[in-house]
Amino acid sequence: MWTRRQFLSTIAASLSTTPWTGVDAASTPPRRKRMAIITTEWRFHSHAWHMGERFLVGYPIRGRWHQPPIDVVSAYVDQKPENDLSRQRAQEFGFKIYPTIREALRCGGDKLAVDAVLIIGEHGNYPNNEFGQKMYPRYEFFKQVADVFRQDGRTTPVFNDKHLSWKWEWAREMVDVARELRFPFLAGSSLPVTWRMPSVEMPYGAEIEEVMCVAIGSVDSYDFHALEVIQCMAERRRGGETGVTALQALRGEAVWKAMDAGSWRSGGWDPRLFEACLSRSHTLAQPPTYSHRYPSNDQIRRFVKDPVVYRFEYADGLKATMLLLNGLVGDFTFAARLKSRSEPLSTLFHLPPNPNVVYSAALMSQVETMFLTGKAPYPVERTLLTSGLVAAGMRSLAADQKRLETPHLAVRYRAPRESTFWRD
Repeated sequence: MWTRRQFLSTIAASLSTTPWTGVDAASTPPRRKRMAIITTEWRFHSHAWHMGERFLVGYPIRGRWHQPPIDVVSAYVDQKPENDLSRQRAQEFGFKIYPTIREALRCGGDKLAVDAVLIIGEHGNYPNNEFGQKMYPRYEFFKQVADVFRQDGRTTPVFNDKHLSWKWEWAREMVDVARELRFPFLAGSSLPVTWRMPSVEMPYGAEIEEVMCVAIGSVDSYDFHALEVIQCMAERRRGGETGVTALQALRGEAVWKAMDAGSWRSGGWDPRLFEACLSRSHTLAQPPTYSHRYPSNDQIRRFVKDPVVYRFEYADGLKATMLLLNGLVGDFTFAARLKSRSEPLSTLFHLPPNPNVVYSAALMSQVETMFLTGKAPYPVERTLLTSGLVAAGMRSLAADQKRLETPHLAVRYRAPRESTFWRD
């Protein structure tokens, strides 16, 4: 016969391995990841609002509202304008804003206390350099993060919003440091991962002869997004990425001369690619009362007041043209001439409108994947190359639209076969 003590000991041992809920202790959910947001500015429509808040409130994906299993536990905000949202968000969601990046990563302690870092160096009051580039402190933020990693002997995955740095040498160093310290590093635009209309991908290993993106926006900003459109498609070609050897930026009347040239060899681009891009646009400009028209060259000149073009050549012979044509279109379209196709491959990179701007959720879903798995879904070298192209474009414009040789852009990498753009 059991004594009361034996009975209670048996029950206690049973409960220690099998809780009353019936759930095996081994299946207990893992600890939630802890994230720090390092940003220049946090206000309505800023990138911290676009992206950082996806980890606070979630985002829609495949017909459901997804809440990332990641907690924002700290932040560093470099500038706080009158319409700052960071303090309100900190109070609402229970994280602390620290005066330094070091303290934000350590959560006020003496060791790294987060599992992921989101760097958003966009917006804010920062000076321009002699080439007209906004000197956002993305590199400085990254270096301070890496210094904490070195000092504390531990690293976490890091995402850097948009291009790596306005300075090529710093962008290169950021990639080298991530490789040296062996932490997952991702960067770039939301354009490569947003929806496409139609939902097409560049065939893996395709032989591509010429590519084009027609886009909107300003230089040192939207040119980066358009270059990421080109690169996420071009990198899938036969032989992988081997870099860019030369770039020339054109502005104003020089753009119209290039448009009239009729081919790349003559100083312009393939007009069939241009037509394919405009034919994919959902925002193609029209004269009053004359809708449903393909614009003539004269009309395009009247619509666009400040055209900008980057023409660049890859090391393997591929030719590329990026056009910023504000007034003609309000979206991003892509076209390519493939050796195996009689018609261009073309698509629209779809950007859903405000207020939800769900394309930022498409990007943050990739970032979330890296934070949870410890593996970047695509190579950061894509954005290393596009960072260098933006810098080269700005320097070419500042040098009276001179063609620049770019041997330093010999960036080599192989794109993954699996594509990461959203389809549903």
